[in-house]
Amino acid sequence: MFDIPPRLKKILSTVREFVREELMPLELEFIHDGFYAVEPVLNEKRQMVKELGLWLPQIPLDYGGLGLSLFEHGLVSQELGQTPIGHYAFNCQAPDSGNMEILIEHGTAEQKEQFLRPLLNGEIRSCFSMTEPEHAGSNPTVMSTAAVADRDQYVINGHKWFTSSADGAAFAVVMAITNPEAGRHNRASQILVPLDTPGVERLRNVSVMGEAGDGWASHAEMRYVDVRVPKTNLLGQEGHGFAIAQNRLGPGRIHHCMRWLGICERAFDLMCRYAVTREIAPGRTLADQQTVQNWVAESRAEINAARLMVLETADKIDKEGHYAARDEVSLIKFHVANVLQSVLDRALQVHGGLGMTDDTPLAYWYRHERAARIYDGPDEVHKWSVARRILQSYQ
Repeated sequence: MFDIPPRLKKILSTVREFVREELMPLELEFIHDGFYAVEPVLNEKRQMVKELGLWLPQIPLDYGGLGLSLFEHGLVSQELGQTPIGHYAFNCQAPDSGNMEILIEHGTAEQKEQFLRPLLNGEIRSCFSMTEPEHAGSNPTVMSTAAVADRDQYVINGHKWFTSSADGAAFAVVMAITNPEAGRHNRASQILVPLDTPGVERLRNVSVMGEAGDGWASHAEMRYVDVRVPKTNLLGQEGHGFAIAQNRLGPGRIHHCMRWLGICERAFDLMCRYAVTREIAPGRTLADQQTVQNWVAESRAEINAARLMVLETADKIDKEGHYAARDEVSLIKFHVANVLQSVLDRALQVHGGLGMTDDTPLAYWYRHERAARIYDGPDEVHKWSVARRILQSYQ
């Protein structure tokens, strides 16, 4: 259905080998001991990625990346998603990848020099600070964090959480109300805030299903108390924060979906390998059980179908733009998230007690990827929005 050019086939083959040989051996240490424990060796792996010419696959050539299209990067993302540290090793991990994209599109020359260049080089990390505990994350047009102009500065006050990867980050992209009297889609702006600015407080890493995480692999609760930054740190135009966020989320949802499919492929592989080797009685394995056979067949069909949906959507965005593919984006967001939950659940069930441990990556993904049905728009919002547009075409 889709032609994959020889250059991309070579890239995918190299990425696949690198993930299996260099990254998968590190993943259990990452799961057991945390990000900071493996960061030094991950930095060595990042240097290897640079030397292979695979650094920043999603970034244009002019900015030092591979210049892959959304469709092409989707296929790379699927390979990287087969280990929890794959995207980080190639510097295309969330939230940095999205922040890179909006800085490239909306940043000034000075902002690109101060924030974007070191981010692209892998010298620093960043975070995106939008969600607030006091308001429903499903409606990001409603927030209390405010940035009030004071001569040539903004003074920011607010409370955020699920500011992913704030632990150890150099700066945040903060969503704050700058135009309170404007329409709901034109009230907020995005402002670049160095995290060493006085008044920035990281209160804690939020515990997710019993795991607070550290470094890049964490979600922070933040407070901004009379934080002063120059007005030159405004990203894009004042009041355009929501529009910039939507532009950021479109490609991001493709990245997420293909990463989820990478997780599905790894979970599927682990499930099948375990099924054919685990004896439940002399001469009988789990693979002989009809229920397990059904799970294998259903998972294979669901993964294949979901992949085609995502690649078709990525191809449409590449050719026609995000707005033309907004229905498809909503469909893949909730559909692939649910395929992910199903495949992970089956793989964990096949592994039995082993699946509940951190001796495989299954339990880690089961904990952290349940949020796939919530972040970047919960299932219910995507279903509502796409159904509404479909039904309008019948009226």
